[in-house]
Amino acid sequence: MSLQPAQSVPQRIVLEGVYARLEPVARAHAADLFAISEGEAAAARYRFLPSLPPASQAEVEDWIGAVADSAERYVAVIDKATGRAVGRQGWLRLRPEHGSIEIGGIYWGLAMARSRLATEALYLFARHAFDELGYRRFEWKCNDRNEASKAAATRFGFRFEGVFRQDMIVKGENRDTAWFSIVDGEWPALRAEYERWLAPENFDADGQQKTKLTTRVE
Repeated sequence: MSLQPAQSVPQRIVLEGVYARLEPVARAHAADLFAISEGEAAAARYRFLPSLPPASQAEVEDWIGAVADSAERYVAVIDKATGRAVGRQGWLRLRPEHGSIEIGGIYWGLAMARSRLATEALYLFARHAFDELGYRRFEWKCNDRNEASKAAATRFGFRFEGVFRQDMIVKGENRDTAWFSIVDGEWPALRAEYERWLAPENFDADGQQKTKLTTRVE
C-alpha cells in the first residue's frame, strides 16, 4: 500500500491497446457517438445515466464542447478494426493528492458491451492510473438498482464496498449509490489476469474468448 499522492491528473493523451484506442473526446467523434445512442435498445442503456439519450448529433457536439472545458477527462473508445468510436468513458472524482480516481460517465455502445473492447478499455484506464500515474485507488460507482453495472464491476475485479443510501436525486428519482474499488495492492495480480485474457491467442477467429476472465479478489 502506497502512501504517496499520484503524480498528476490524467492528461488528454491517447492510450493504445491491441483492440481499442482511447482518444480524448473531440467533435470528430460526434457522429459515431450519436449513432451508437440511436434506437430503443441503445436508449435503454441510458436508464441509469444522469443524461438522456441525445436527440441529435448537435447535442453530442454540445456535450463534447462542455466536457472539453471541465476538470474531468473524457475519452472516446475507438474500435481499431473499424476506426469508429463505439463508446465513451471518463476520469471522474480526480483526487491526486489522495491517489484516488474514478472511472465513470461510461456509455459503451451495443457493439462493444460485454466484449474484449470493453474489457480493454477498462484495463487501459486502470493500467494508466496505477502503473503510469501512481494512483492508489481506482473507483467504480453506479446506481444500486443497476444490476448490469454491478455485475460488470465484479467481473472486472472491483471489490464491493457498500451502498450510500439516498446519495443523489437523478432524473427525479432517488439514487442509492453502490461503491466498488480496486486498490494498488490488488492491481499486480489483476493486471496479469487482464493481460492473459486479452492476449490474441485467447480468442478464436471470430473474436470469441477461449477462456474466461478470472478476477475474483480474495
